[in-house]
Amino acid sequence: MITDKKKKEKSVFSSFLLLKSKILLTFACNSQKEDILNTHKLMKNLDWGNLSFGYMKTDYNVRCYYRDGKWGEIEVCSDEYLNLHMAATCLHYGQEAFEGLKAYRCKDGKVRIFRVDENAARLQSTCRGIMMPEVSTELFTEMVKKVVRLNQEWIPTYESGATLYIRPLLIGTSAQVGVHPAKEYCFLIFVTPVGPYFKGGFAANPYVIIRDYDRSAPLGTGKYKVGGNYAASLFANNLAHEKGYACEFYLDAKEKKYMDECGAANFFGIKNNTYVTPKSTSILPSITNKSLMQVAEDLGMKVERRPIPEEELETFEEAGACGTAAVISPISYIDDLDTGKRYSFGDKPGPMSKKLFDTLRGIQYGEIEDKHGWTTVVIE
Repeated sequence: MITDKKKKEKSVFSSFLLLKSKILLTFACNSQKEDILNTHKLMKNLDWGNLSFGYMKTDYNVRCYYRDGKWGEIEVCSDEYLNLHMAATCLHYGQEAFEGLKAYRCKDGKVRIFRVDENAARLQSTCRGIMMPEVSTELFTEMVKKVVRLNQEWIPTYESGATLYIRPLLIGTSAQVGVHPAKEYCFLIFVTPVGPYFKGGFAANPYVIIRDYDRSAPLGTGKYKVGGNYAASLFANNLAHEKGYACEFYLDAKEKKYMDECGAANFFGIKNNTYVTPKSTSILPSITNKSLMQVAEDLGMKVERRPIPEEELETFEEAGACGTAAVISPISYIDDLDTGKRYSFGDKPGPMSKKLFDTLRGIQYGEIEDKHGWTTVVIE
């Protein structure tokens, strides 16, 4: 009887273990399946359609340090702050460069980035210009992809029209008081979800020509993406805002005769089926403008990159500012306060500006054929 009882208990216990194993296995499989499904479903609970163009903390940033003449390994960090020496060259002598690009959550569910190789190339040009070690295209691209994937919950929904802004930053970190290039550097990339650069989105905005201030000089750092250029624009930009304009417009620093930049963006004008944009050594080579020039050609337009005298403004049918942040910001009119002249282009975006905008955005979002190979899928 005791033996039979033990056999029965053993049988019951074995059945219990088998049932428990099945339950745990089912739970594990369901959990794994749920995790896979949630990879694309998990989203931060934000009002994606009403985001401003500002900073919002996300989960991770990525960093890489240059020491002893070489770049180290990529590091993942959740800290928003840098442990920086007070004598670092970036703080005193402006050894600092940055880039800006975006990640797009697309209608097909994929996440794409746009012309990342061009951002890497522009940063390399800046590095050569202000004596910093170049970040290879491979390292740059790997870090961009990694930081996007790590923060995929922060990528705005397709329907919102918002994007994940990606900000690569390179700074000299060596402690020194003499004016010479640093020996050590930190390259980092952080991301933040953003809405439209201008509150009205794709709408026409007024600009004003300001002659009393220059953003950069023809043989200076205007063609590099360094913080000093933006610091030089703050006073004039604030002045334009005080007068009720969206942004300031600079003339060339040497002669005050030719159109240069719209604040921190490139300028373009359209007339007679021709896309015209300034050529100047003090203008940052915009990746958006470079792309728009190609799109314009694809649409059958002529493209001219040349000096544009101010008086030519009155011949343009449409005009706009372009850059990563706004893509295209159509210009309603440009006022020259010194002469009292107003150059008007219409209160609403022109048809060709809209066509260019829609086409470029369509490529970025994977809705129009990317025949130039500009986009990279980061998340399937």
